[in-house]
Amino acid sequence: MTLRLTDQPWLTASSTRAVMAALEAAGGPGCARFVGGCVRNALLGAPVDDIDIATTLKPDETDRAIRAAGLKAVPTGMAHGTVTAVTERTPFEITTLRRDVSTDGRNATVAFTDDWAEDAARRDFRLNALYADAGGQVFDPTGQGVADVEAGRIVFVGDAETRITEDYLRILRFFRFYAWYGRGEPDAAALAACQTLASGMARLSAERVSKELMKLLAAPDPRPAMAAMQAAGVLEQVLPEATSRALFAALVELTDDPVLRLMGLLPADVAVATTVSARLRLANAVRDRLVRAATAWPSVDLSMSDAAVRAAVYRHGARAVVDAAHRRQAEASDRGDDARRLIRLAQDWTPPSLPVGGRQIARLGVAPGPETGRLLKAFEAGWIADDFPDDGHEARLAALVTPPRG
Repeated sequence: MTLRLTDQPWLTASSTRAVMAALEAAGGPGCARFVGGCVRNALLGAPVDDIDIATTLKPDETDRAIRAAGLKAVPTGMAHGTVTAVTERTPFEITTLRRDVSTDGRNATVAFTDDWAEDAARRDFRLNALYADAGGQVFDPTGQGVADVEAGRIVFVGDAETRITEDYLRILRFFRFYAWYGRGEPDAAALAACQTLASGMARLSAERVSKELMKLLAAPDPRPAMAAMQAAGVLEQVLPEATSRALFAALVELTDDPVLRLMGLLPADVAVATTVSARLRLANAVRDRLVRAATAWPSVDLSMSDAAVRAAVYRHGARAVVDAAHRRQAEASDRGDDARRLIRLAQDWTPPSLPVGGRQIARLGVAPGPETGRLLKAFEAGWIADDFPDDGHEARLAALVTPPRG
C-alpha cells in the first residue's frame, strides 16, 4: 500500500517546488527526496519547522543546480555533502546520500553513494529514516519507520551500540526523541546500549550536549525521559549536579520554560549555577538567568509582603524574582495563590531610579570621595526599607550627612 503525505502546505509551497524542480532538472525525477523530521512530523500531524532534502547529486552538482535555477546556494558543509538552498527566505538543507567510512564517535568521514538504503542505514532512528518524494509518496527503507511513528517507538537503525559509537550524541538524542515522540516504555535494546556507552559522551563538545539537553527539557513532558536517563546513568554524565527529581517534576507541571525546568534539576546555589553554565557553555542569557535566580532565591518567600517583593525586584530584577518564585511554588505546591500574587506584582512593577546622586551630596558640603559612595548606599538602603517613597529625599540625605546630636 502506498503511503502519501497530504494536506502539507510546506510540500506544495512555491519555494519547495522551486528547489525540488532545480534538483530534478539536474538529476532527473526521483533524484531528491525529503527526509527525516519533516516526513516524520507530517505523519504525526505535528508542525514542520525545517525541511531537509536528500539527493543522489554530488555536492558540487547540487550547488550548480541550485545556482542554475536562480536560487541562492550556500556551501554549508560540502565535505559532508551538504548545500543549503535559500529561496523566498526559506532555507532547505540538501545533503548527498552517504555512508560512513570511519568515525571517532564525534566526527565521521563519509563517502557519497546513490543507494537510498545505505543512506538510511547510517541514520540514527528508524522514524527518522523516512523519505518522501516531491509528490508526497513516503519511502521507508528500514521497513519499520512508519510503524515506529504510529506506535511512538524510538528504535535505533540496526544495532544500537553501532549507531551510538558512530556519534555518542545519539545517546542524548535517544532521550530527546523519546521525550518528544515516545509512548510507553523506552526501547530496551536502546536503553541498554545508552547505559553501556554513557561514558563516551565525555568526548562530545559542550555546545552539542547543552543544545540537546535544552531541546529535551522543552518537550511537553520530559519527566519519563529524565527518569530513564537517570536510571541508565546518563543524567549523571551530563548533569552530575542534578538533585531532586521531585522538584523538577513539579516545575514541569508549572511551566514549559526549559530554563526553569533546568533550574529544577539543580540546587539553588550560585556556585553550582556558575559551574554548570561554564561546563556546558550555556548561552549567556541562560547562564545569567540561572545565576540571578539562585542569587535571588534566599530572599524570595511566598509569604513576603508587597513591599518586600518590590525590594527584591529592585535588587535582583523582575526575571530573577519570578524565576525564584516559580521554584518556591514548586517546593510548596499548595501555595499557588501566593506565588501568583508575587509573580504578578514582580512583573507589573517598574523599579524607580535612585532619586539622589553625587550632585545632591556635594551641595551638602561633602567633598567627592569614598564618603559620597557610603552616603549613597546608606540613603538607598533606607529608601528601599521605606518602600521607595516619592518625596522627602533631601531631608533624609541631610540627616545622613549631619546626624542629629544625641
